[in-house]
Amino acid sequence: MEAIWQWLEALWQGIEAAVWSLRATEMSLFIRQESYWVWPTLETFHFTGMAMLIGAIGLFDLRVLGMAKAIPPAAIHRLIPWAIAGFFINITTGILFFIGNPDQYAFNNAFHFKVAFLTLAGLNIVAFYTTAFQEVKALPAGADAPLRSKVITAISLSSWVGVIICGRLLTWFRPVYVF
Repeated sequence: MEAIWQWLEALWQGIEAAVWSLRATEMSLFIRQESYWVWPTLETFHFTGMAMLIGAIGLFDLRVLGMAKAIPPAAIHRLIPWAIAGFFINITTGILFFIGNPDQYAFNNAFHFKVAFLTLAGLNIVAFYTTAFQEVKALPAGADAPLRSKVITAISLSSWVGVIICGRLLTWFRPVYVF
Protein backbone atom coordinates (compact mmCIF):
# COMPACT_ATOMS: atom_id res chain seq x y z
CA MET A 1 0.00 0.00 0.00
CA GLU A 2 2.88 2.34 0.77
CA ALA A 3 4.21 1.83 -2.76
CA ILE A 4 0.88 2.96 -4.22
CA TRP A 5 0.92 6.14 -2.14
CA GLN A 6 4.49 6.85 -3.22
CA TRP A 7 3.53 6.32 -6.84
CA LEU A 8 0.51 8.65 -6.49
CA GLU A 9 2.68 11.29 -4.80
CA ALA A 10 5.22 11.08 -7.62
CA LEU A 11 2.40 11.30 -10.19
CA TRP A 12 0.95 14.36 -8.45
CA GLN A 13 4.36 16.05 -8.36
CA GLY A 14 4.83 15.31 -12.05
CA ILE A 15 1.45 16.82 -12.89
CA GLU A 16 2.23 19.90 -10.80
CA ALA A 17 5.57 20.33 -12.57
CA ALA A 18 3.98 19.94 -16.00
CA VAL A 19 1.24 22.43 -15.15
CA TRP A 20 3.73 24.93 -13.78
CA SER A 21 5.90 24.57 -16.90
CA LEU A 22 2.94 24.99 -19.23
CA ARG A 23 1.67 28.00 -17.29
CA ALA A 24 5.06 29.70 -17.73
CA THR A 25 5.07 29.43 -21.54
CA GLU A 26 4.68 32.48 -23.77
CA MET A 27 1.50 31.02 -25.27
CA SER A 28 -0.07 30.60 -21.83
CA LEU A 29 0.88 34.13 -20.82
CA PHE A 30 -0.51 35.51 -24.06
CA ILE A 31 -3.83 33.71 -23.67
CA ARG A 32 -4.13 34.58 -20.00
CA GLN A 33 -2.73 38.11 -19.77
CA GLU A 34 -1.67 39.84 -22.96
CA SER A 35 -5.00 40.70 -24.48
CA TYR A 36 -8.48 41.33 -23.22
CA TRP A 37 -9.82 39.89 -26.46
CA VAL A 38 -8.09 36.51 -26.67
CA TRP A 39 -10.20 34.65 -24.13
CA PRO A 40 -13.58 36.08 -25.29
CA THR A 41 -12.66 35.32 -28.90
CA LEU A 42 -11.79 31.74 -27.99
CA GLU A 43 -15.08 31.47 -26.07
CA THR A 44 -16.99 32.71 -29.11
CA PHE A 45 -15.39 30.11 -31.35
CA HIS A 46 -15.90 27.42 -28.68
CA PHE A 47 -19.63 28.17 -28.41
CA THR A 48 -19.97 28.31 -32.20
CA GLY A 49 -18.28 24.92 -32.49
CA MET A 50 -20.52 23.57 -29.76
CA ALA A 51 -23.62 24.79 -31.58
CA MET A 52 -22.43 23.12 -34.79
CA LEU A 53 -21.61 19.88 -32.99
CA ILE A 54 -24.68 19.59 -30.79
CA GLY A 55 -27.00 21.02 -33.43
CA ALA A 56 -26.14 18.30 -35.94
CA ILE A 57 -25.60 15.36 -33.60
CA GLY A 58 -28.51 16.30 -31.37
CA LEU A 59 -30.87 16.51 -34.34
CA PHE A 60 -29.69 13.15 -35.66
CA ASP A 61 -29.93 11.50 -32.23
CA LEU A 62 -33.42 12.88 -31.66
CA ARG A 63 -34.55 11.58 -35.07
CA VAL A 64 -33.26 8.09 -34.27
CA LEU A 65 -35.01 8.29 -30.89
CA GLY A 66 -38.31 8.89 -32.68
CA MET A 67 -38.78 12.62 -33.16
CA ALA A 68 -39.36 14.14 -36.62
CA LYS A 69 -40.08 10.75 -38.18
CA ALA A 70 -41.14 12.42 -41.42
CA ILE A 71 -37.45 13.02 -42.15
CA PRO A 72 -35.32 10.03 -43.17
CA PRO A 73 -32.25 9.65 -40.93
CA ALA A 74 -29.95 9.66 -43.96
CA ALA A 75 -31.09 13.20 -44.79
CA ILE A 76 -30.19 14.43 -41.31
CA HIS A 77 -26.94 12.46 -41.37
CA ARG A 78 -25.73 14.80 -44.13
CA LEU A 79 -25.28 17.41 -41.38
CA ILE A 80 -22.63 15.32 -39.60
CA PRO A 81 -19.72 17.06 -41.42
CA TRP A 82 -20.86 20.24 -39.63
CA ALA A 83 -20.65 18.35 -36.34
CA ILE A 84 -17.14 17.17 -37.17
CA ALA A 85 -16.08 20.72 -38.01
CA GLY A 86 -17.60 21.94 -34.74
CA PHE A 87 -15.78 19.21 -32.83
CA PHE A 88 -12.42 20.26 -34.28
CA ILE A 89 -13.13 23.91 -33.47
CA ASN A 90 -13.90 22.86 -29.88
CA ILE A 91 -10.84 20.65 -29.53
CA THR A 92 -8.62 23.48 -30.80
CA THR A 93 -10.15 26.12 -28.55
CA GLY A 94 -10.27 23.68 -25.63
CA ILE A 95 -6.54 23.01 -25.94
CA LEU A 96 -5.91 26.76 -26.02
CA PHE A 97 -8.06 27.20 -22.88
CA PHE A 98 -6.02 24.49 -21.17
CA ILE A 99 -2.75 26.12 -22.21
CA GLY A 100 -3.98 29.49 -20.94
CA ASN A 101 -4.99 28.22 -17.47
CA PRO A 102 -3.69 24.68 -17.05
CA ASP A 103 -4.10 24.75 -13.27
CA GLN A 104 -7.80 25.59 -13.61
CA TYR A 105 -8.33 22.47 -15.72
CA ALA A 106 -5.80 19.87 -14.57
CA PHE A 107 -6.99 20.05 -10.96
CA ASN A 108 -10.71 20.54 -11.65
CA ASN A 109 -13.07 17.59 -11.19
CA ALA A 110 -15.58 19.13 -13.62
CA PHE A 111 -12.85 18.96 -16.29
CA HIS A 112 -12.11 15.34 -15.39
CA PHE A 113 -15.80 14.47 -15.80
CA LYS A 114 -15.94 16.45 -19.06
CA VAL A 115 -13.07 14.38 -20.44
CA ALA A 116 -14.83 11.21 -19.25
CA PHE A 117 -18.04 12.23 -21.06
CA LEU A 118 -16.01 13.08 -24.19
CA THR A 119 -14.40 9.65 -24.03
CA LEU A 120 -17.79 7.98 -23.62
CA ALA A 121 -19.14 9.97 -26.58
CA GLY A 122 -16.15 8.92 -28.70
CA LEU A 123 -16.53 5.23 -27.83
CA ASN A 124 -20.24 5.52 -28.48
CA ILE A 125 -19.55 6.92 -31.97
CA VAL A 126 -17.39 3.88 -32.71
CA ALA A 127 -20.15 1.60 -31.40
CA PHE A 128 -22.77 3.32 -33.54
CA TYR A 129 -20.84 3.23 -36.80
CA THR A 130 -19.68 -0.36 -36.32
CA THR A 131 -23.02 -1.84 -35.24
CA ALA A 132 -26.06 0.29 -36.04
CA PHE A 133 -25.32 2.87 -38.72
CA GLN A 134 -26.17 0.79 -41.80
CA GLU A 135 -29.62 -0.13 -40.50
CA VAL A 136 -30.36 3.47 -39.46
CA LYS A 137 -29.09 4.86 -42.75
CA ALA A 138 -31.50 2.60 -44.66
CA LEU A 139 -34.57 3.69 -42.68
CA PRO A 140 -37.19 5.48 -44.77
CA ALA A 141 -39.18 8.47 -43.57
CA GLY A 142 -41.72 7.46 -40.93
CA ALA A 143 -39.84 4.33 -39.87
CA ASP A 144 -38.95 3.60 -36.29
CA ALA A 145 -35.29 2.86 -35.50
CA PRO A 146 -34.32 -0.45 -33.91
CA LEU A 147 -33.92 -0.54 -30.12
CA ARG A 148 -30.13 -0.96 -30.32
CA SER A 149 -29.85 2.25 -32.35
CA LYS A 150 -32.09 4.09 -29.90
CA VAL A 151 -29.97 3.01 -26.94
CA ILE A 152 -26.77 4.10 -28.66
CA THR A 153 -28.18 7.49 -29.66
CA ALA A 154 -29.62 8.03 -26.16
CA ILE A 155 -26.13 7.43 -24.77
CA SER A 156 -24.76 9.85 -27.39
CA LEU A 157 -27.21 12.60 -26.51
CA SER A 158 -26.65 12.08 -22.78
CA SER A 159 -22.87 12.13 -23.22
CA TRP A 160 -22.92 15.42 -25.11
CA VAL A 161 -25.28 16.98 -22.56
CA GLY A 162 -22.82 15.82 -19.88
CA VAL A 163 -19.96 17.48 -21.77
CA ILE A 164 -21.89 20.76 -21.90
CA ILE A 165 -22.90 20.65 -18.23
CA CYS A 166 -19.36 19.88 -17.09
CA GLY A 167 -18.02 22.62 -19.35
CA ARG A 168 -20.31 25.13 -17.64
CA LEU A 169 -19.36 23.78 -14.20
CA LEU A 170 -15.67 24.42 -14.88
CA THR A 171 -16.04 28.02 -13.81
CA TRP A 172 -18.06 27.16 -10.70
CA PHE A 173 -15.82 24.42 -9.33
CA ARG A 174 -12.41 25.97 -9.52
CA PRO A 175 -9.81 23.92 -7.72
CA VAL A 176 -8.49 25.05 -4.38
CA TYR A 177 -4.96 24.35 -5.56
CA VAL A 178 -4.06 27.30 -7.80
CA PHE A 179 -0.62 28.75 -8.45
